[in-house]
Amino acid sequence: MHAHPAPLPAAYPPPPGDNRLAAAFAELASRGWTRIDGWLPADLAAALAAEMIEAEAAPAGVGREEDYTLDRGVRRAAIAWLDGRTDAQRRLLAQAEELRAHLNRALFLGLFEFEACCARYPAGGFYARHRDSLRGARNRVVSLVAYLNPEWRAEWGGALRVWPPDGGPAQDTPPAPGTVVLMLSEETEHEVLPTLRPRLALAAWWRVNASTPDRIDPAH
Repeated sequence: MHAHPAPLPAAYPPPPGDNRLAAAFAELASRGWTRIDGWLPADLAAALAAEMIEAEAAPAGVGREEDYTLDRGVRRAAIAWLDGRTDAQRRLLAQAEELRAHLNRALFLGLFEFEACCARYPAGGFYARHRDSLRGARNRVVSLVAYLNPEWRAEWGGALRVWPPDGGPAQDTPPAPGTVVLMLSEETEHEVLPTLRPRLALAAWWRVNASTPDRIDPAH
């Protein structure tokens, strides 16, 4: 049984003229995830892909802090974290910041901090069904996935399979160039199906500011 998430407020429209974002925000609020085709410009995707192919990457595990573990039965990929040192990364961060502002305006989410990495899946790579955050943890609120391969064919596999939080049927999104998927991190289960070709994607998350009188968030 899937618990039904608390509904988000009805989406306010984004700036005039961007009906695509309005529709995407409405979908995110109503079904827990959405897809925006062409969000990442081709030249930026190519620049990020070139950087991430050369970047030093570490095997990707699952869990956080004391629960972190490497489990090849759950995830087979490598990750390299973005730090904003290059022009391409700064362009991405600026575009993500603009999207954050629109999301906060539309859905009152209070998104605060953005973290991003590149996930490199080899042939045979995958990531089993999971959520990006435990319910109530609030360490990740909205997840973003964007695809960097210059082309992708359906027969190569590697689709993102998403289970809507309302218990509806799973839906697959192929890693088409420039496509971005947004998901509610605590509610939306998803997996990366096995890929037959090397697959490059950005995986990123927005958090909220969980500061309290005796704890500053984010902690460094």
